[in-house]
Amino acid sequence: MPEYLITIIRSIIAFILLLVMARIMGKKQVSQLTFFDYCVGITIGSIAASMAVDQNIKITNGLVSLVIWGIIPIIIGMLGLKSPVIMRITDGKSDVVIENGKILEKNLKKNQLAVRELMVMLREKNIFNIADVEMAVFETNGQLSVLKKSEELPITPRTLGTIVERDHGPTIVISDGKVMEKSLQKLGYTKEWLLGEIQAQGAEDFEDVFLSQVDSMGNVYVDLYSDDLKLEVVKPRPLVASTLKKLQADLESFSLQTENQEAKQMYEKQAQNLQNVIDNISPYLK
Repeated sequence: MPEYLITIIRSIIAFILLLVMARIMGKKQVSQLTFFDYCVGITIGSIAASMAVDQNIKITNGLVSLVIWGIIPIIIGMLGLKSPVIMRITDGKSDVVIENGKILEKNLKKNQLAVRELMVMLREKNIFNIADVEMAVFETNGQLSVLKKSEELPITPRTLGTIVERDHGPTIVISDGKVMEKSLQKLGYTKEWLLGEIQAQGAEDFEDVFLSQVDSMGNVYVDLYSDDLKLEVVKPRPLVASTLKKLQADLESFSLQTENQEAKQMYEKQAQNLQNVIDNISPYLK
């Protein structure tokens, strides 16, 4: 068999085995890379590369070596879940390097972390004054976790005792010209309302929209297929109909979101009244 063909076959086998091992070993191998994980990853990659191109290595020996280096970290990881001692041996221990605005020099030396490196990590957290830090912990994966002092934390609605509406995050309601009806219904809006919103931003129909999102406040983002499409004047009567339907949908949405029974009944009643108005004047708004 030609040498290049053997190399191709060995490379394919090594690739498939690496792919299987990566799936088995899980996301931690990448997301929380400790020094132990780093060494294991480098070794496995080196074995796979050697097995693929070095024909002096028997493919069976390479496969066995890869399997062993893949299984041992999995076993150690499973044991580490039950034994903090094993976890500490393999992953090490987090150390506090700043406490109450004071640098702990012993822990810096223990982790071979220079002050300049510490300052770089702090600046990456948007912290330039060490006195603003309540605690900083040097994690086992080489990252720095920082807790600011209470007086330096940003003001939040909870701090002010203000009740705010829950943000469900932007939801895609149109993708590639197609309306995501389930997402739209989940938000409590209608297709007529959405049509009015996209028409106000220059689209004639849903097919003109590449992507559209609705946030928790009912604001609509629209991206058209044609970026040069100019805003056209929307006919007032269909726009009025769409606006009324939007208001009716908003009232129904508010009734579902509030936990106040009195407010819920009020929203439902007004939504029904507005629906009756829409039904009566719809023939005149076409």
